[in-house]
Amino acid sequence: MRLSVLDLAPIHPGETAAQSLAGSVELAQAAERLGFARVWYAEHHNMATIASSATSVLIAHVAAHTSTIRLGAGGVMLPNHSPLVIAEQFGTLAELHPGRIDLGLGRAPGTDQRTWAALRRDIRASEQFPQDVVELRGYLAGASVVPGITAVPGHGTRVPLTILGSSLFGAQLAAALGLPYAFASHFAPDALHQAVAVYRERFQPSEQLEAPYVIAGINAVVADTREDAEAMHRDAIRARVRGILLRDSPVAQQVGDDELDALARSPQAAGIMKMAQHTAMGTGDAATATLRRFQVGADADELIMAVHGQTSQRVRALELLETAGALGDAA
Repeated sequence: MRLSVLDLAPIHPGETAAQSLAGSVELAQAAERLGFARVWYAEHHNMATIASSATSVLIAHVAAHTSTIRLGAGGVMLPNHSPLVIAEQFGTLAELHPGRIDLGLGRAPGTDQRTWAALRRDIRASEQFPQDVVELRGYLAGASVVPGITAVPGHGTRVPLTILGSSLFGAQLAAALGLPYAFASHFAPDALHQAVAVYRERFQPSEQLEAPYVIAGINAVVADTREDAEAMHRDAIRARVRGILLRDSPVAQQVGDDELDALARSPQAAGIMKMAQHTAMGTGDAATATLRRFQVGADADELIMAVHGQTSQRVRALELLETAGALGDAA
């Protein structure tokens, strides 16, 4: 079973962004030591609980403190950026850390419309996503589709691209372009099976990829005991309720656990609870069994886990999964 880590760089209550980023380094070092395939970072903006907004900067920092593990964006929200700028950023990373850099691309803005306006992007930019992916791929391949424009650095680095999605749109685009497809089933599980089936059915080989390759997202809450994992899972739900339902509240950080639990049981939180549908929870052995079942059911070549908890708990989760044999061949 090929396992990877999606690090959302969480900023926990009472923690600074600097502490969160130091935790990201520690988590990546543990993932490298234990043999996980890659660590990806997701672009979010204007969220008080997430420190991964400047994805390429975070990747550069973590890469400088690791040696071999692949690092990448899971993903860059391309409508927020010029394809040329992203080609230059990830081309620079590829030149500094050859063979270690991935670039996952998403179509959603990763934020709300007000924040998108602050990013100086046209709200219609998502409509150009397929063309932007082709333009970006051309820069990285050294075959620019824009006459007279070359990405330096970036030109010829061929940073591998992956299309991220939670609907049939991304599946169809990844298949048409012959790129790997990563489904965001760790927070948007509904269309997983249909999207993977469409992607595999319609896949067209490309220079980058000869056969379809699916990465499926799943949450992971792993501890030494079932009771500890359940407590961590409650904390993860509370964090999502605080970050989503109370995002614009000036007193969000002062809301207590009892109030957050009550909100989690409310109709307004139904969508948040749905996000956690695919979760590997429990001891290392129990979580590994869930991961194996999920991989088979999702028809996935690789799983990428959003590992929840404080930094020490997330590192321990990776250790428990490795000890349980999660990184070995799937049964």
